[in-house]
Formats: sequence, C-alpha cells, structure tokens
Amino acid sequence: MNRIDRIQEMLASNPADQFLRHALALEWIKIGNDAEARGLFEAILTEDPTYIGSYYHLAKLLERVGETTAAIEWYEKGMAAAKAAKDQHSYNELQSAYEDLAY
Repeated sequence: MNRIDRIQEMLASNPADQFLRHALALEWIKIGNDAEARGLFEAILTEDPTYIGSYYHLAKLLERVGETTAAIEWYEKGMAAAKAAKDQHSYNELQSAYEDLAY
C-alpha cells in the first residue's frame, strides 16, 4: 500500500482531519496531480482558515502553474492568518515568498 492509499484509508475514518488532508495534498503534488492537491488545499482553507501551513503550499502550487495573481492573493491571506495567529515563523515564510513573487 502506498502513502496515498494509507492516508486515504485513515481519512475514511476521520474525513475532517486537516493534517491528513494536508498530507494527502502534498502527496498529490509529489506525483504531479496538481488539480487534486489544489482542490484539497482550497477545501482545507475554506473549512479552516487557521490551518496556516496550507496557504504556503497552495500559493507555491499556483505560482508553479503560472497563476501569479491567485498565488499572490493566497500569500496575502496566509500572511493575515499567520499574523492573527501570532505565528511569526509562518508569517515570515509567507512574506518572503510573496515578496519574491510580487516584486
């Protein structure tokens, strides 16, 4: 059983587990399934905007596929969420990626 299958099996018993959903999205990226990854990241952030780690990975995915405007918007949303959570490390990481793209 591969990692995707194992994660999906765990999600079957706990479909709202954001950590598992985030991990599954990262696995989708590894095998080049950006559409599945994007859908999961967007669902995670719609349901739980405080799940800070997904902002960076979603924005990076969008940046990689050439959706610069959308990537910038997700970086900005992530910075706002990180600031509200007082998560300086995540804020700095998002801000750095944002500045690299926007300027």
